[in-house]
Amino acid sequence: MLLKYDVIVIGGGHAGCEAACASANMGAKTCLVTMDMNKIAQMSCNPAVGGIAKGQIVREIDALGGQMGLVTDATAIQFRMLNVGKGPAVWSPRAQCDRGKFIWEWRRMLDATPNLDIWQDQAEELLVESSEHSGISAIGIKTIWGAELRAKCVIVTAGTFLNGLMHIGRKMVPGGRIAEPAVANFTESITRHGVSSARMKTGTPVRIDKRSVHFEEMEIQPGETKPYQFSYLNKAGTLKQLPCWTVNTNAEVHEILQNGLKDSPLYNGQIQSIGPRYCPSIETKLVTFPEREKHPLFLEPEGEDTNEMYLNGFSSSLPMDVQIEALRKIPAFRDVKVYRPGYAIEYDFFDPTQLQHSLESKKITNLFFAGQVNGTTGYEEAGGQGTMAGINAALKAGGGDTPFILHRDEAYIGVLIDDLVTKGVDEPYRMFTSRAEYRILLRQDDADARLTEKAHELGLAKKERYDWWIEKKQHIKEVESFCESFAIKPKLINSALESLGTTPLQFGCKLVDLVNRPQLNLKNLSELIPQLKEILDHPKNRKEEIAEAAEIRMKYKGYIERERAVAEKMHRLENIRIKGYFNYEELQGLSTECRQKLMKIQPETLAQASRIPGVSPSDINVLLVLMGR
Repeated sequence: MLLKYDVIVIGGGHAGCEAACASANMGAKTCLVTMDMNKIAQMSCNPAVGGIAKGQIVREIDALGGQMGLVTDATAIQFRMLNVGKGPAVWSPRAQCDRGKFIWEWRRMLDATPNLDIWQDQAEELLVESSEHSGISAIGIKTIWGAELRAKCVIVTAGTFLNGLMHIGRKMVPGGRIAEPAVANFTESITRHGVSSARMKTGTPVRIDKRSVHFEEMEIQPGETKPYQFSYLNKAGTLKQLPCWTVNTNAEVHEILQNGLKDSPLYNGQIQSIGPRYCPSIETKLVTFPEREKHPLFLEPEGEDTNEMYLNGFSSSLPMDVQIEALRKIPAFRDVKVYRPGYAIEYDFFDPTQLQHSLESKKITNLFFAGQVNGTTGYEEAGGQGTMAGINAALKAGGGDTPFILHRDEAYIGVLIDDLVTKGVDEPYRMFTSRAEYRILLRQDDADARLTEKAHELGLAKKERYDWWIEKKQHIKEVESFCESFAIKPKLINSALESLGTTPLQFGCKLVDLVNRPQLNLKNLSELIPQLKEILDHPKNRKEEIAEAAEIRMKYKGYIERERAVAEKMHRLENIRIKGYFNYEELQGLSTECRQKLMKIQPETLAQASRIPGVSPSDINVLLVLMGR
């Protein structure tokens, strides 16, 4: 059987679902190939979306017209805004989701997407053709059931399934997830064409039956009372919040785990690949921090209608009896029953420095990669890459020759992809706010301001989303303009200012000057100034969101303008294209390491070259001189 498409997406995880929706919504005839239609966008680890920097990525996916934010809002069972004690540059939304409902909401989204077919099967071989003009090009796939699917572009989003191998103690079982088969042969059908692969490792914790937990021995962790949402399209409503719970390990737990290390795949030589440094297993914590007497654990619900709970912080591949025995030394878990132990998994990934910024392979034309196959970890990082791969595959399938690229000052997604392509990975890549040099420009509140108009030009952000952004932008401007023009008289407001803990005025000022004081905000000022309250109450839709955006823009205006100026200077280097300009091997003015890195990665611009580890500022100056600049 032969089926023909514009774009084929291999893998129905978070990257694959976003890629398929982005491609199809841009008008490309798309096919999503997945092994199990009942596990679409399975949350293999923690059933939560967002977190530090990850929440910003979800907002960006949503602003681009993606689905993760909408699905999260529809299935959330707890919502929190992290880092609110710090500046807005690092505020990060996070939601706990109902795992089962998340899958079916995503399935509903896919079923409702025009131009999108789903084919339940397993990819076994990448089909390519060669020509003198374009070299090797991807033209489709063959599946284990003998189906042949042809397309103008192919996107690989296979997650942890490529030659996946699971570990619990000394027991090893091939698989891409628990109870799901590994994908054999497909990696080899790619690497035979010059693409290099390597191995990575990740893991997941034990799942616990909540009926066996003594919750009175734990500390409750409720969600936010303030109504938040991820998607800019959704109206914040009242969310039924399920609590999470916290507890600590103890010396008895550590002793049992330490005694089991001889059978740990991480320490007996069974696993050679590198795992995520920022989400270590419990046994890694013991070895790395031997002086610690306790480690925090977080018990989180898997859904509204299930007894299954997720023990965050207890990721492990120790033998199952060791895991359970250790848990029972924690008073809250003295009678614990588990659904299954934690396990580790090794899988294939492809060196992301072999990619262009569009996520298209440099080795095989029309072949795109997104998600964990690029060496990342996390649903959000996968979804962001999937969105970009879907956009660029659809553009290329439609005959376009200019890819859609987000720069480092435009989106965390841009930082993520630039880091992957220019720096590569030596461990599973996880996004943090510290990775972004323009954090004040990449806030979670302004993703729509940065990206929605770009997405609308692409045809990905539809009219409803675009119209709402234009309306919101106008309301923000109204608030800012009012605050910048409204005059404040000291005698009418000084007593109120003193009661709010801020210095009274000596002279008149504009309202914006009061907004910029740390003790004051639009909410408490609106209680003093009726005209301001009228302006803030004017929007019929999500006035709190509009007020927050306007207040941040006013309070941090100086920082925003300064960071924008720095970004503009860097754009000058972004505009200096160097690919194909130099034979790096012959440039003796560069360090040996610099020459080797530039020859391997072949950066497109001077700015990209400057971000490659091993390329120093003096090396960049040499290149500038050689270009006559």
